[in-house]
Amino acid sequence: MLRRSGYSLIELLVVLAMLALLAGMAMPLAEINAQRSRERELKRALWEIRDAIDAWRQAKLEGAFNRPSGDQRGGAIGSSPFAPPYPPDLLSLTQAHADQRPTRSGQVLRFLRRVPRDPFADPALPPEQTWGLRSYASEADSPRAGAEVYDVYTRSSGMGLNGVPLRQW
Repeated sequence: MLRRSGYSLIELLVVLAMLALLAGMAMPLAEINAQRSRERELKRALWEIRDAIDAWRQAKLEGAFNRPSGDQRGGAIGSSPFAPPYPPDLLSLTQAHADQRPTRSGQVLRFLRRVPRDPFADPALPPEQTWGLRSYASEADSPRAGAEVYDVYTRSSGMGLNGVPLRQW
């Protein structure tokens, strides 16, 4: 009797069912991994922007810019003494500013190379428009834009893997 070797149709269907089951189990893990990656990118971008805002504030308080010409005082600020020392917008952090401190005359200040993009925002928007802006005068619970940028937040209504809404990061 002649014996043919090979797989039967039943064996092939069982193997395909097992592969489909494994692929179905791996899909949620891939989605969680993609969410974790975007959250990591969001944290990095928030740290980068917030560090640049803090550096701007420190430089302005030290008299690095916006000082009237001829003023030799180190801490003088050219605008109102009650104006918060924060940047007017995110693009200001990327522009070159002449350092007006007497010890650093001629140097240029830049606080960001580019404005990072919010990974949860619409990719068609320019990076500086992907962020929600909070002014110094607004409360943390209800942030509003104003004459200066005190803080940034994501406009995403999503929930982080840690259970905290992304908007509160």
